[in-house]
Amino acid sequence: MVDPDLQAILEFLSRNEHVVVMSFLVGGGVIWVALASVVELFKSVSRERTRREIAAYIAEGSMTPEQGERLLRAGEKKSSC
Repeated sequence: MVDPDLQAILEFLSRNEHVVVMSFLVGGGVIWVALASVVELFKSVSRERTRREIAAYIAEGSMTPEQGERLLRAGEKKSSC
């Protein structure tokens, strides 16, 4: 036997299929944005860790500041402007 509240919800959804479709689309969009944000967070954390490691190599003298600058510029995206 199905709960009457559940039965009412199922009837509503079967009559309003567009609500279900829109819910999935909106939910997918929210998940997409959340995952993209996490990916960007990991990228920025990795980039900062690399900068600190290069700075440490320069401080200990195993790398010149010019070499460190070249390494940091190698990963930058070129601007088209």
